[in-house]
Amino acid sequence: MTAFMRNSDAFTWAMESDPRLRSTVVTVMLLDRSPDWQAVRERFDLMSRKLPIFRQRVVASPRPAPPRWEYDPNFDLAYHLRRVAVPAGGTLHDVLEMARLAGMQDFDRARALWETTLVEGLDDGGAAVICKFHHALTDGIGGVQISMNLFNLSEDVYAREPMPPEPRAAGPSLLERYRDALRYDTGVLGSAVAGAVTWVPRLMVDSVRRPAATIRSAASTTASVYRTVRPITRAGSPLVTDRGLNRRLWVHDVSRPLLREAAHRCGGALNDAFVAGVAGALRRYHDEHGVTVGDLHLTMPVSLRTPVDDIGGNRITLMRFDVPAGETDPAARIRAIHQRSSAVRDERSLPYTQAIAGALNLMPRWYIGSVLRHVDFLASDVPGVPVPVFLGGAAVRAQYAFGPTIGSSVNVTLLTYVDTCALGINVDTAAIPDHDVFHDAMVASFDELLALAE
Repeated sequence: MTAFMRNSDAFTWAMESDPRLRSTVVTVMLLDRSPDWQAVRERFDLMSRKLPIFRQRVVASPRPAPPRWEYDPNFDLAYHLRRVAVPAGGTLHDVLEMARLAGMQDFDRARALWETTLVEGLDDGGAAVICKFHHALTDGIGGVQISMNLFNLSEDVYAREPMPPEPRAAGPSLLERYRDALRYDTGVLGSAVAGAVTWVPRLMVDSVRRPAATIRSAASTTASVYRTVRPITRAGSPLVTDRGLNRRLWVHDVSRPLLREAAHRCGGALNDAFVAGVAGALRRYHDEHGVTVGDLHLTMPVSLRTPVDDIGGNRITLMRFDVPAGETDPAARIRAIHQRSSAVRDERSLPYTQAIAGALNLMPRWYIGSVLRHVDFLASDVPGVPVPVFLGGAAVRAQYAFGPTIGSSVNVTLLTYVDTCALGINVDTAAIPDHDVFHDAMVASFDELLALAE
């Protein structure tokens, strides 16, 4: 049968009727020199043949079935993989400007949802690779898994496995599309009925045997689902409330061992210290404008990936909770965030992520947009490559990921590479117009955290 989008991916795809909610991800790799172009091209060609989704486009389905993945009959690797040279003296600033413009441009939806550009001619003799892909293709951890198919563990360029044939499949006819959509809808309904047939008698038996425990369990699950989908009617920040279409990208490097040590000394994990650093930066930014801030609304991806899941794809859910940005003591802020994030990771609603997304897909787009635009910030912690790697014979010096703001004022993505926490900051300039002030606040906030480890 046709490969339909998962409900969570269909949700991110449909909400882009509001361009402020686009789910475009951009990553930047800095190389010590220009790689072997032919080797790079062969790697991406191999990846697109092994992972069908990189040669597929999204096609609408008859409602209420979600959109489906379909092979692009006009797939052209040269369209998706480009090579450019910057004028003499090109710097990281120029690379980030190219990445910024790529992130603000929508995809050609008649094609596969990814583009990669090799940038050569940087002033230090280095090069950069800018990868742009839609979040419906993969999540952060899946993206790292995919990238490992591109990298070598040495600078030697050697032949890879034999190139498999190009995947080709004829698109379904109009009748077949309606047939598959009907089968999909019937399957969803059948699964719901089968689940109810199994679940209802068990619930009735449990209600008789353990009435109090059953009521408490049902109430806890209902409350957890509500916390996942609850409407947010206004932002936690009284200052960064506007939302627009323009973005600004910049980066900041933090020592992974020191940040982890700071977290452990305060009873938290690295992710808790990371979120505390971003929250502290927002508090400092508010202080610079003479505005008091308390709790801020955070959206944080939570990975649901298991060892048996395929490479790539999306295996996350987006959880929302409030963080104490107004707390001035960084240690206390880490402890409080650890307590709240631990509760989120134990939410009873997590197994029902796809069902919740399916229900949200039936809601008006304007309502979903109004909720998302009141989230204050996003923070995503992605475990990256733990060892030095090479692309086409060139050493990868750094990697940065810039996640979509999806209606928030800023998205900060932490992508580890060896012993560095590389922060990719994607700022909505309508919410934070003086991004240089926010930059200084971010640096000061993480310096304060790292001092805890010393």
